[in-house]
Amino acid sequence: MDITLALGGGGAKGNSHIGVIRRLEKEGYKIRSVAGTSFGGLVAILYASGLTPNEIEEFFTSTDQGSLYARDSNDGPSLLGLSGVRKLLDTILGEKTFHDLKIPCAVTAVDTKTGNEIVISEGFLRDGVLATIALPGIFPPHRLNGWELMDGGVLNPVPVSVARILSPDLPIVAVVLNDPLDIPVRTYSIPVPSMLPKQISDRIHRLQYAQAFDIFMRAVDLSSRALAHYRLEADAPDIIVRPNVHHLNLLDKVAVKDVALLGEIAVEAILPELKKVTSWTSRVNKKIFGSKR
Repeated sequence: MDITLALGGGGAKGNSHIGVIRRLEKEGYKIRSVAGTSFGGLVAILYASGLTPNEIEEFFTSTDQGSLYARDSNDGPSLLGLSGVRKLLDTILGEKTFHDLKIPCAVTAVDTKTGNEIVISEGFLRDGVLATIALPGIFPPHRLNGWELMDGGVLNPVPVSVARILSPDLPIVAVVLNDPLDIPVRTYSIPVPSMLPKQISDRIHRLQYAQAFDIFMRAVDLSSRALAHYRLEADAPDIIVRPNVHHLNLLDKVAVKDVALLGEIAVEAILPELKKVTSWTSRVNKKIFGSKR
């Protein structure tokens, strides 16, 4: 049973992608291609490079989450830097390119100069990751080929359209990490490096600047939810998987194994529907009539 994946972004929530992939494989599904944005883009590239879900989970578990966002001279204007992330990518991806991947993969970004969506499916893998995870204002934009790139979720929170380009004839499983429209908006804390003393961290969180950040992020949250909702309606994936990760914020420190388990549980809930849409009769009907029947 061949499928293609579209992995949405969501920061720490993205660890649930590991569980989704693991459970799909356990059920006998063959993932023939994968598209991703933001954290989903990172997982997509690691998986397409040949790492198993268990290996990805071990990689994330062994990573010091507090050391990832230090700044260095390569970082542009942003609240946090990606010095630690770049070092990590050099270790695990090195000089590998999209040509070295085991299955087709693409990640999305947005050019801040033109506002265009950029689909990255060639060049160095680390460039693809740094572009697709560049949350606007939080992480620095990534400069590549004359573009100034930021998180692809700004325009396409779950890249179903890109997955369809990669594998036009395969059922698309979309993993959505945006909160549904009917869930109350949470509060947001300004990201503070973990090495700062708690006294200083608490003082920063009480500043008017931090309160303004909270209001801004709530607005971004609402708009991204709505965008994801309308894009999913328009792009019409065959199956939507929604891990229950709505309690997590973008940059939370998490137990990777626990979040991955939420992905497995989410797949369990949609298995009956997935078996229907991947059946031989359903695929033939879709090919003939152009819709699920």
